[in-house]
Amino acid sequence: MHAARLEEAGDDPAFIAKALGNIARARGMSPLARDTGLGRESLYKALSGEGNPSFATILKVINALGVKLHAVVGIVALHSAGAATCIAGGAWGGCS
Repeated sequence: MHAARLEEAGDDPAFIAKALGNIARARGMSPLARDTGLGRESLYKALSGEGNPSFATILKVINALGVKLHAVVGIVALHSAGAATCIAGGAWGGCS
């Protein structure tokens, strides 16, 4: 099982690409290239931590690897009780 938490990345966007690269190399880069329609060498570069892959490339890789990407919204600070009620209630479109 491979796991990477975004908190570990800090503000280094290459962290996720490199973590995906580790998973990809463990499973085999040739099948990943076939499943994504991307070149093997391009994948090695993009997922090395040195590359700068597009979000579209990251999504193709994630989908081909069967990796689930979960986003969790954290509330850091609220300035009013009304905002807290709105956010906690999930009424994103109706907040004022």
